[in-house]
Amino acid sequence: MNNIVVGFDFSSGSAKAVDLAIDIANNWHNNIRLVYVKKDANEDETPIRGEIERRNAAVEHLLKGIKLEYVIREGKVHQELTAQAIEDNASLVIVGTHGMSGFHTDWIGKNTYRTITESEIPVLSVREDFNFNKALETIVVPLDSTSATRQKVPIAVKFAKAFGSTIHVLGLYTTDTKDVRKLVDSYVDQVGKFMEKAGVKHVIKKIDVPKNLTVSTLEYAESVNADIIVIMTEQEKALNNWFLGTFAQQMLNLSTRPILSLRPEQLGSVAR
Repeated sequence: MNNIVVGFDFSSGSAKAVDLAIDIANNWHNNIRLVYVKKDANEDETPIRGEIERRNAAVEHLLKGIKLEYVIREGKVHQELTAQAIEDNASLVIVGTHGMSGFHTDWIGKNTYRTITESEIPVLSVREDFNFNKALETIVVPLDSTSATRQKVPIAVKFAKAFGSTIHVLGLYTTDTKDVRKLVDSYVDQVGKFMEKAGVKHVIKKIDVPKNLTVSTLEYAESVNADIIVIMTEQEKALNNWFLGTFAQQMLNLSTRPILSLRPEQLGSVAR
């Protein structure tokens, strides 16, 4: 049985990450490993262990045949999380986008992005203000003209099958160039066929991006009340996006919805 690794530091953001991890782990039949990272070797672990065990006991009734365990490591947060995920052969890493570094509020700018860029395993980031009062019903998968864009599809399908979700395949046109638009059309069609074969409910939508990939993606996610947006850590960069940073960075900074991020080499492409 695989583990889902969760970064934990007692902040409300990491507590929300645990809540989401329990929901996912129950459906995937995975165990959960909480990871608390000490910066100081002399930090007393006794109160840390006591509080984690108290919190774990409080949610034990929510576990459906799975284990909720923890480990305390020392070092840099992103390095220790990714190392633990590799050791556990984890299927997913979940992090809260506030907290996660001794209660500091610089998680989005530093630790989250470093974890995502260095992790060999998909990383799901969730903000502390995310609404957990609804089921995981809607997944948005934006597709652009890069070949790697389709690699996010298999894990989106895994989520959809586990939760009975509907996947919104969002084709993004960033140019009027016919060849590029045809490439986006081709990828969207391939993904649609892949989902039909997998028996996954899906909706296909294609939109022109007037200014910014991130804004257009988030506006669409808002319109369908998305529960997760699935992205690659490397996306195409239009000239007018350059000064705003990469697509992944912008999504992490601006989205109030959970973001599932994958490095291009993490998964195989959808078969043609």
